[in-house]
Amino acid sequence: MEPTPADIERYIAEGLTCDVVEVSGDGRHFDALIVSAAFEGQSRIARHQHVYRALGDRMRQEIHALSMRTLTPVEFAAQKSQAQTPKT
Repeated sequence: MEPTPADIERYIAEGLTCDVVEVSGDGRHFDALIVSAAFEGQSRIARHQHVYRALGDRMRQEIHALSMRTLTPVEFAAQKSQAQTPKT
């Protein structure tokens, strides 16, 4: 059985302390937004490695493709405020 976006969210949240985990997808290809303080000071590659560790063998066995946006809480807040700022 193919995993659902809710399954992927749960797998990530069980293996990594997150402020936000949002996953969408069709059972084979997924897009994820992951916000975690564990990403502070980490490169994008290191952040992705945190998520891969949280997913463990599922990444090779159940999940065929995962696109990730990995942000710190500060980066996430900055993006939210930019999106809410009216453009003139």
